[in-house]
Amino acid sequence: MHLSSLTTALALVLAASPAIAQPGHGAHDAHSAQAASRGIERLMAPEGARVFIISPRDGATVGQEVTVKFGAEGIAIRPAGDMSPDSGHHHLLIDVGELPPLDAPIPDDAHHKHYGKGQTEATIHLEPGTHTLQLDLGDARHMQFDPPIVSGTITIHVQ
Repeated sequence: MHLSSLTTALALVLAASPAIAQPGHGAHDAHSAQAASRGIERLMAPEGARVFIISPRDGATVGQEVTVKFGAEGIAIRPAGDMSPDSGHHHLLIDVGELPPLDAPIPDDAHHKHYGKGQTEATIHLEPGTHTLQLDLGDARHMQFDPPIVSGTITIHVQ
């Protein structure tokens, strides 16, 4: 099977799945419509689900090796690819001013760290200076929920 045929087949399976939610409401409608036009629909966020950074604390001064502990309530943390309902996995946004586009998987680069094994903490290396950290929960496909499940942004100072 050619890659384009496989991609089309995957998009059809995902679109037909009862676990895939309809586009959201309000400010996210345009992004949801754009994602749907690409064949990627976002899952609805479970009511009351939230993620947060347990440590370090906002404003903390830390060393270059920083252990970040992730918290979640109202949603199960599972590995990427696990299609269990009401579950997802963490992504850590480092020095990111705005959320990634809602119509594509969360990037995997120096500013968007994936924790697709279901990790709830990670040790990262940061250069000295001031940095921001934020969690962004992705579904089994690394897509953001509708609406996105994100933590507040914290600022840390690295010595």
